[in-house]
Amino acid sequence: MKRTIILLSFSIYFLVQTSVYGQDTYVPTDNNLEAREWFQDAKFGLFVHWGVYSVMAGGGDLGIAEWIMHRKEIPVSQYEMLPSFFNPTQFDPAEWVSMVKDAGMKYITITSKHHDGFAMYDSDISDYNVVDATPYGKDILGALKEECDKQGIKLFFYYSQLDWHHTDYYPRGRTGNATGRVESGDWDAYIDYMNTQLSELLTKYGDIGGIWFDGMWDRPDAPWRLEETYALIHELQDQALVGSNHHKMPFEGEDFQMFERDLPGANTMGFNEAGIGALPLEMCETMNGSWGYNIKDREFKSTKRLLHTLIKAAGMNTNFLMNTGPMPNGKIQPANVQTMKEMGEWMRTYGESIYGTRGGPVEEQSWGVSTQKENKIYLHILNQEETDILVPVDSKMVKKATEFSSGKKLKFKKTRDGIYLLIPENEEDIDYIIILEMK
Repeated sequence: MKRTIILLSFSIYFLVQTSVYGQDTYVPTDNNLEAREWFQDAKFGLFVHWGVYSVMAGGGDLGIAEWIMHRKEIPVSQYEMLPSFFNPTQFDPAEWVSMVKDAGMKYITITSKHHDGFAMYDSDISDYNVVDATPYGKDILGALKEECDKQGIKLFFYYSQLDWHHTDYYPRGRTGNATGRVESGDWDAYIDYMNTQLSELLTKYGDIGGIWFDGMWDRPDAPWRLEETYALIHELQDQALVGSNHHKMPFEGEDFQMFERDLPGANTMGFNEAGIGALPLEMCETMNGSWGYNIKDREFKSTKRLLHTLIKAAGMNTNFLMNTGPMPNGKIQPANVQTMKEMGEWMRTYGESIYGTRGGPVEEQSWGVSTQKENKIYLHILNQEETDILVPVDSKMVKKATEFSSGKKLKFKKTRDGIYLLIPENEEDIDYIIILEMK
């Protein structure tokens, strides 16, 4: 039975390859452009790093989590025992999606396969998956997608191009070189395998939000056959957005640009050296120090800090993809649940200044950022240092300034350089928002 499905998957791939392979340029469809617009309006999503590595809970070291196979140099033969311990009986997709909605998030991006090569869905081309290799025996992505459809949340699939388990991922890259694999393999066979798994993800679960690639940085100059892969995705689902965490300027065929643990233009991590392109933007960040579940990692970021990241991202026309690492039993860490609840409460009150906006005309200042929607500019005062600020906008176009919370009118003075806005004392701890209504 599986062999029949595998051959069908390869047939789909072959048809796609022969119909679009060799295109010099990528022209997004109207559906794709509409999806990009939705993506930019959404602004806030949940990143989920979950796999059999959660069973080891970080191995006692902070920050390892999903990297434990590499960091602890665990051979494939031993790592393959982990799935037999993965039985998340408390996984409740309805509870997850309801939590996401209450947090004000509009989409989820979840790991379908991470660097360890284990598929969190019912893959037909490999038994190394959550249905065939675990006592749980259920398709996690399928259950989550069904619930997302019920509650109106879009689902994106993270997929690692890097694979520490697959024999044909050869020559090896910079990581995963102590896993005991035979030092031989067929790179093209691995890419065929990857494209077949992507075909599965794009044909099993209905319309998806897109594919979030990671791991190409392991072998940046390898013959990844990206044109084939991207064409395959867009042929199967033209609206699906393609992005890649390769830390370079976007390649032909990609639909959004991402930044890992940095706002666009920043490079505190040392690997976000790429410029800012013209595609929709997204940045991702953890709620503590780890992506996957780590039982020792209690370095949780405050709700205020994470909201400031979200607000700053919106001011830079960028989505905020905030990560959680579920526990091996299928529950979300309680501290993460509480943080998302608090963020949702803030978004229910102030979401107008975030959702559907674009980066405002005022670039990031020491006091904060701006967002804009139609004829309204939202000034987000995150750090009130002065009693008045210069807002560099066309002063002739400003009709009035009001407090977001109270609707109270504020005084301002028009100048050649913009408007000087009087900032009264206020009790807003997270974000004092002022609305400039423009002509």
